Amino acid sequence: MKKTLALLLSLLFIVAMLAACGDTDAPDAGTPTPDNTGSEVTPDAENPETDTPEFIAPDVIRIGMECEYAPYNWTQFEETEFSVPIGGGAYADGYDVQIAKIVAERLGSRLEIVKTEWDGLPPSLTSGMIDLIIAGMTDTPERRETIDFTEVYWISDVVIVVTADGQYADADSIDDFAGAKITGQLSTIHYDLIDKIEGVDKQEAMADFPTMLMSLSSGKIDGYIAERPTAIAAGLSNPSVKYIAFDADKGFGEEVPVSVGIRKGEDAFKTAVNEILAEITETQRQQIMEDAIARQPLSE
Repeated sequence: MKKTLALLLSLLFIVAMLAACGDTDAPDAGTPTPDNTGSEVTPDAENPETDTPEFIAPDVIRIGMECEYAPYNWTQFEETEFSVPIGGGAYADGYDVQIAKIVAERLGSRLEIVKTEWDGLPPSLTSGMIDLIIAGMTDTPERRETIDFTEVYWISDVVIVVTADGQYADADSIDDFAGAKITGQLSTIHYDLIDKIEGVDKQEAMADFPTMLMSLSSGKIDGYIAERPTAIAAGLSNPSVKYIAFDADKGFGEEVPVSVGIRKGEDAFKTAVNEILAEITETQRQQIMEDAIARQPLSE
């Protein structure tokens, strides 16, 4: 009997203890609770697995450009304080090269310029052969289907390069080019702008600017579309040509911005490059371009 009474008392004691625990308010979902380190964890605490990873700059950064688009980029066979070797005893220089040097230096990476044909630049980027495109390339919806772009690092107006003593040397409106044989570089916004010239004789697009300049000098075409810096460069290297600039109401009605091409999904990399570009003032950009124009081959 005593054993039975003791057992009943023990059971009653356990029930009482459980009831006491049940009376304690449980913390709701918004109440901070200690983790196993003793620190408080809140529902709004950052989850490191969902944060954007920090960009780690590569030891070598490979930047693609034509090296045939003065004053943005060109090939030369003399090493200078401005040039970067591209193999075969050749060197690259130009506005794009100087921007590439700034980007690489501030990332702490060694710069490698990869000479690449214009149409091959986006495929080289997406395949991983290069890390960035710095080649006077404009951000367009078509290009954004395969690659991404940074903020703009240069803006230029659009002109037409003609022979200095030719039929169109005194033109001051794109309307004056009705019937003219005009072309532009393949796969560029320049070539598309030809359609704004009413009555123009649009020629087949050409691979690069040296080819267009040669065609103009030989009389195969009457002119080609270019941005002002490349037109200035053409005139300096070949005094037989000039460029026609237009007032706002007589030209193509738009400017041509250029940006750095980058692979899709590399948001941290793009942010790092944008921060570097933002540090280059407009005055510095203008000076870099003026110096590149003066330094280009055959400019004297």
